[in-house]
Amino acid sequence: MSPRTGRPKAEKPKDIRYSIRLDVETEKMLQDYCKKNNITKGEAIRQGIHLLLQK
Repeated sequence: MSPRTGRPKAEKPKDIRYSIRLDVETEKMLQDYCKKNNITKGEAIRQGIHLLLQK
């Protein structure tokens, strides 16, 4: 039996998906933030959720 190839399983897989609607200005702010911080939109949204919950 040969060893498995491919990516290892993620520690916390992200298998829940959301679809949201944004206005043009909010989308532009999100794009700018992601580019400046070199992160994905998903990561930026996850960080935002964590910030909201810290209050």
